[in-house]
Amino acid sequence: MNTAAKIGLYGAALAVTFTSAYGIGGVADPLTGKTPSAPHAAHQESNAMNNSDQHTGQTPPLPGGLQISQDGYTLDLLTPRLAAGQAAPLRFAIKDEAGKAVTDYARAHDKELHLIVASRDLNTFRHLHPALGSDGTWSTPLDLPAAGDYRVFADFTPAGQGAKPLTLGADLAVAGPYQPRELPPQKATAEVDGYTVTLDGTLTAGKMTGLTLTVAKDGKPVTDLGPYLGAYGHLVALRAGDLAYLHVHPEGNPGDGTTKPGPGISFMATAPTHGAYRLFLDFKHQGTVRTAAFTLYTTSSTTSAATAQHEDHTSAEHQ
Repeated sequence: MNTAAKIGLYGAALAVTFTSAYGIGGVADPLTGKTPSAPHAAHQESNAMNNSDQHTGQTPPLPGGLQISQDGYTLDLLTPRLAAGQAAPLRFAIKDEAGKAVTDYARAHDKELHLIVASRDLNTFRHLHPALGSDGTWSTPLDLPAAGDYRVFADFTPAGQGAKPLTLGADLAVAGPYQPRELPPQKATAEVDGYTVTLDGTLTAGKMTGLTLTVAKDGKPVTDLGPYLGAYGHLVALRAGDLAYLHVHPEGNPGDGTTKPGPGISFMATAPTHGAYRLFLDFKHQGTVRTAAFTLYTTSSTTSAATAQHEDHTSAEHQ
């Protein structure tokens, strides 16, 4: 059985299921002890409201992305089918209770809406920023390499006082020859375009833990990461099986006088249950955004990613 990986991103973290590194309003950041900056306030209020269910005994809300409708808003996927390997526009709208397309959104981390597209087997991942038309229709070019079932996540906050951040999800079918793929194996490092990203920290079911992702290139630490959407890195976590969604923000902000532009990017997160999770880190260096992906299994211990990987290999050798 796989043991934990130590690990080291973005959007609204959904409470009992997943918890980001930030609290509510003027409450101190659990990582730094400082009051969170203004750009995170809307997401923090939602997180704190969700976290309160842990202490009241009430049934917690569903994780993000599992619902197509929530709080009077619905994700209307106008392009429910695409063909594998063929670029085509993906179109959708966010509808209110009256069925009218929403045209006014609050900006969060430089964008009004963040779109995530992931295959059900978690081998394909896209983080996109579509364009909003005057009629409330969002659109973005999309080219998916493999046929199969996909999930589309819209991460947004409607404009208006008291509006809460939401993550709505809908299924997308991609036609073509289909070959099922296994969840990629758990590893402490990921390689992408000559960069090596290393995970450090545990992902523990029901407990908030610290995560750090360290970026290196050609064996040397990267100390000049570029800001991307207001941060040095963004992490999306999806639970294998139902693709419950989490977007987490890293500790600190570029230009705050204390947060260094690498090589490490720190986060806090809570897994809702034991199981397998797929994490995707977006980071920017020398003008290009890259994504490093990891498979992680939850643990109740403090085993490091490197130790967990060694234990997995040792166990396999003795079987």
